[in-house]
This record gives sequence, C-alpha cells and structure tokens, in this order.
Amino acid sequence: MLAASEFAVRRARFLNAMGRGVAVFASTPVHLRNNDVEHEYRQDSDLYYLTGFDEPESVLVLSTEHAQHKVVLFVRPRNPERETWDGPRAGVEGAVARFGADAAFPIAELASKLPEYLQDCPRLYYRLGRDRRFDARILDALDAVRGKARTGVLPPREIVDPGTIVHEMRLRKSAAEIETMLRAAEITAKAHARAMEIAAPGRYEYEVEAELLRTFRAHGAERPAYGSIVGSGPNATILHHRRNDRRMEQGELLLIDAGAEYAYYACDVTRTFPVGGRFSPEQRAIYDVVLAAQAAAIAAVRPGTTLNEVHQKALEVLVDGLVTLGLIEGPVASAMQEERYKPYYMHRTSHWLGMDVHDVGDYFVSKQARELEPGFVLTVEPGLYIAPGSPCDPIWHGIGVRIEDDVLVTNDGPQVLTAAIPKRAEELEQLLAARAST
Repeated sequence: MLAASEFAVRRARFLNAMGRGVAVFASTPVHLRNNDVEHEYRQDSDLYYLTGFDEPESVLVLSTEHAQHKVVLFVRPRNPERETWDGPRAGVEGAVARFGADAAFPIAELASKLPEYLQDCPRLYYRLGRDRRFDARILDALDAVRGKARTGVLPPREIVDPGTIVHEMRLRKSAAEIETMLRAAEITAKAHARAMEIAAPGRYEYEVEAELLRTFRAHGAERPAYGSIVGSGPNATILHHRRNDRRMEQGELLLIDAGAEYAYYACDVTRTFPVGGRFSPEQRAIYDVVLAAQAAAIAAVRPGTTLNEVHQKALEVLVDGLVTLGLIEGPVASAMQEERYKPYYMHRTSHWLGMDVHDVGDYFVSKQARELEPGFVLTVEPGLYIAPGSPCDPIWHGIGVRIEDDVLVTNDGPQVLTAAIPKRAEELEQLLAARAST
C-alpha cells in the first residue's frame, strides 16, 4: 500500500501546476445493483490518486486561494448506527488526521461551503459531463457566487478539466507505483498459473474464472481489474467474451484475459494455451505468429517511440504471417495498405495502464502521436481471431490467440512487468504435460 507521503506529494504537485484556482473532485456515485443492494464500491481514480480516501459521498477541494485550506475534504460524518451495518467511517476527524486534509466538513455542508471556496477564484478545475447529477451541484455553487456580484464578489471566469494536470501526473509512474504494479503482476501470475493447472477438457469456462478470482483475493488483491475473459474454442475469437459458460473440449484453445487490481493499480494479461495440452499444427502456426508480433512490438517500447510505432511493428509481423499461411493475399505491403488483415486483427496493440485498466493520459499531443517516456506503463497485446465462417480455409476456423503483457518504459529498454507468466509454446506444453501427470 502507498504511504500517506505519496499522496501528499501528489497534491503538492497538482497545486503547484494549477496556478490560481480551485479544483473539485467528486467520488464515484453509489450504484444500485438490485432493490436495496448496491454494487461493490470503488472510489473515483482521480480522487483516490490525490488522497487515498476510498469512502463514497466524498468531495475533494484543492485551492491555491485559501491560505489555510489548501486541501479540503467533505465526507460522511461518523455514525455509529450506519457503521454497525456498513463498517467504520473516517469521519471529519479522520479526514484531517489520516488523509492530510487541512479542513474537513460533513458532506451535507457542501452546498453551503463550496460557494465560499469559489468566491473570487479565477479558475475552476472540474470535469463537466462525467456525473450529471454532481454537475448540477457545481452549477448551483456557481449560481450562488454569481448572486453576490453586486457585493463585488466574482465567480470563476473559466472551467478547466483537471485531467489536463492530474492525468499527466498519473501517466508517469513513481517508484512506489511501479512497486505496486509489480505486486499486482505477481498476484496475476499466480492466478494464471492456477488457471493452467485446472483448465481441462470437460470443465467449464466459469470454473477457471472462479479460480482466477479466488487466487486474486487469496493473495491480497481487492478485486479483478476488469471482467475476466475466459474464452474456449470459438469464444476465443470474441474480443470481450464475458459469459464464460461454455464447456471446454479436447483440441481447443483457451484464451484468458484476466488481471488483478492491487491497491487500486491494475494488471492486464492475456495468455492462450491448448486445453488438451498440445497445440495442433494450425494452432501452433497462428500462436507463433502472434508471439513473434508481440516480441517485435515489445522491442520497440523505448523512450521516443510512439504507440503507433509499437502497433506498426506488431502489424508487420501479423500481416506477414497471415500472408505466409495463406489466410490473406499478399504481397505484405499492399495487404497492410488495404487492411486485408482486418477480419482477423481489428484492434490496436497497446493502451496505457495504471489505476484504470484503460488508463488516462492523452495519446496525442498537438495532434501528434505521443512519444513514450520513462515511467509510462502500457500493454502490448497483439492477437489473431479466426471466427467460424471467416473467409479462409476452414482448417483455421475457431482459432483465437492473444498474448498480452504489461511493459514499463525505461531508459534501459522495455521492462516486462508480467514476464513471470509463461508464454513460449514449448514451455506451455511442458507445463500442461506436467499438470496432466499429477
């Protein structure tokens, strides 16, 4: 878990970068699951990034305009009856003592106090449009300030998305963040190893999913970083297969895209392996192409390159493989230009990774593809998906392969945070053979 000092440094950096103004961050709303039962709660990533505070009904105000109250939290007050049902609350006192607030107030006082912080503030940092209900509270606060215009009080003259600052901060991982992401990777590795142990013909996808989730929690992860994908046979060709209800059969591939979330940081890994223990010649051919594409893409992850270049390296290998195997017509250059590969590879190769599995941070700067920098973390996840009915020889139908790892950009080259999870075809077959013999 991150130390309180880590959050304090982040707030100081944000305040320094924002200039004159006030920033408001609202907690994730509580969502009803059914009747009076709520979905599991997870705090808004930006609010948590700046505070470590994970309770609902909370608001963070950061201000350069108030000498004493630079960090203000509005929170649920202590309530013995509710805490009996729902667990302990930090309360106003805890928000100050444990989470670094200069001042804290009950959330019920937000409507009366927020306008006070916005008075004579030249700029409001707030992300409009994300939570329409909270947008209304912001507009009410602005109206309250505007109502004092005849007394000489001025409202903010502009509203700026705080993501222009905080998302840039989140894009560049600190040493503590990298350590946390490595822990998430360790837990994810254990889960994938367990999945490889139990996956077998005759079992159901949900049995594998259950072991993934059990392993995450057994090793300290709060939750999965996203809905686990466990796709066997033709389901491996569905990019976001989520039903996980199919019975696995001999001779099929199993694609597992699953990662743990630890201390609010995500891991995102995909592995594909034969349910019965050995690849068929066609499966192995496709698998080797995807693995080679991933290796080429990872090698390109260096400061100064772009995600477009990483994607291009993977694409060149994938298209060459598709042409060589006869799934599409060559030559390679025209196949790439005309996007003949699109029936089999329809997504990009990488995305940012951090507190969110598809993490924040601009992909383009001034309309130009962003260059990678040390401290960035991204996924590298090429794949080939040959769905039943695809326009190729039926011997390839039903083969879906994706291989995904999490990669840290460093000055010394790419660091694969998830390297402990096996992916060489020979290694996978050896592991699966050893499993079968026990």
